[in-house]
Amino acid sequence: MRGDVLTVERVVPAPPEAIFALVANTTRHAEIDGSGTVMRPKAGTPERLSLGATFVMSMKIAGIGYSMVNNVIEFEEDRRIAWQARPPGLIGRFSGGQIWRYEFEPVDGGTRVRESWDLSQDGQRTLLKFSGMPTRMQRAMEKSLERIERLMGR
Repeated sequence: MRGDVLTVERVVPAPPEAIFALVANTTRHAEIDGSGTVMRPKAGTPERLSLGATFVMSMKIAGIGYSMVNNVIEFEEDRRIAWQARPPGLIGRFSGGQIWRYEFEPVDGGTRVRESWDLSQDGQRTLLKFSGMPTRMQRAMEKSLERIERLMGR
């Protein structure tokens, strides 16, 4: 992990607009997620993301359910999308803040898909960086990019 950002990338043999459409669709996030923690969007969540959109996802880790409120903070059609994740309510004002970013670059053979886990605005970044999370996140992110490639092959 360099500084506060962990990044993985993979060339996926599909056009950027197709991959972007997959990632921008909240109903497909559980299919993409390599960590196994994303379950489904909560009621009221938009299906297609846009700049400024807020979406809430049901999550589960070690058998314990929870929710994350996500705000789309970067959006460039077919090129980049990022959202900042926090727990709901008062707790979210003081914790969370990690940013999930996907970037799509056309290259020979398809699209370079870059996924980043950005802790620069997370109040718990020091704890997360030294807790073993970066190693787990790198594996999960690599698996997410594998899943995206598989889904594009369908």
